[in-house]
Amino acid sequence: MGLTGIVLAVDAGNSKTDVAVLGADGTVLGAARGGGFQPPVVGVTAAVDTLAEIVGRACEEAGVPAAFDHVTACLANADLPVEETALRTELLGRGWSRSVRVHNDTFAILRAGLDEPRGVAVVCGAGINCVGMTPDGRTARFPAIGKISGDWGGGSGLAEEALWFAARAEDGRGEPTELARELPAHFGLETMYALIEALHLGRVPSERRHELTPVLFRVSAAGDPVALSLVHRLAEEVVALSAVALGRLGLLDEEAPVMLGGSVLAARHPQLEERIRALLAERAPKAVIGFVTAPPVLGAGLLALDEVAAGPEAAARLRGHYGG
Repeated sequence: MGLTGIVLAVDAGNSKTDVAVLGADGTVLGAARGGGFQPPVVGVTAAVDTLAEIVGRACEEAGVPAAFDHVTACLANADLPVEETALRTELLGRGWSRSVRVHNDTFAILRAGLDEPRGVAVVCGAGINCVGMTPDGRTARFPAIGKISGDWGGGSGLAEEALWFAARAEDGRGEPTELARELPAHFGLETMYALIEALHLGRVPSERRHELTPVLFRVSAAGDPVALSLVHRLAEEVVALSAVALGRLGLLDEEAPVMLGGSVLAARHPQLEERIRALLAERAPKAVIGFVTAPPVLGAGLLALDEVAAGPEAAARLRGHYGG
């Protein structure tokens, strides 16, 4: 432990940012929440400016200056090593600490679900991502920047696929599906044509498309073959990501946790979960599935405490604070 015994944990997602100032014993001295972290939209410097304001509020609550033994920042849009480097350089320039680690925000969800930094996490919220880690510092990850990096799934992707199949069902190019009725009905519309028009003209804002993902799962649960095929494909993607990450870390032949998180997976839709379990049993029979419901800032805090070798009692105290 260094001079202050205080570390900073940051979990900055696309929609919200949580910051925690932690004592050496795992006590949360101060915390603050702010808006999303979006360097691709506003630029790295402006994004970190916004983060700095949140850090300032957390330090004010803790009654300490912004000077830390270590900073762990788990950040959305830190998808590539070059992006991590740029963000770390910007954070170092703020003078908060000479010890700064930047991770993709998926690592925070992974660590929040583990007693030690060993295992794999698949996160499926608006998008989909997978990371893995081992105690010796090795990691497994994917670019996770959309179709150009081979990704399929996530809430937004599922909604787009559901719309595609529903549109083709209504106009005769595709096979029948109840999605053609249920998707427009969610917005009080009678036909897919009406929904297509409303989305195209902005009468239904594009950001509301994610509302269609629960509709897809509901239609699937009622036995619709088209909707069920999409749910099963998502299960295949989750298992493919998990098995590849486990293999890269040399964990396929030993018991290892596969943690599932994000709004889509944490909802634990029975058809999706059953299919994931069945497929994972074939590809990684020793994997142990778990679900992450604790806030990701807990994982960022645990990673920070790992960096300064704070010990299991500090980790337990932090978990107790966040109910993890």
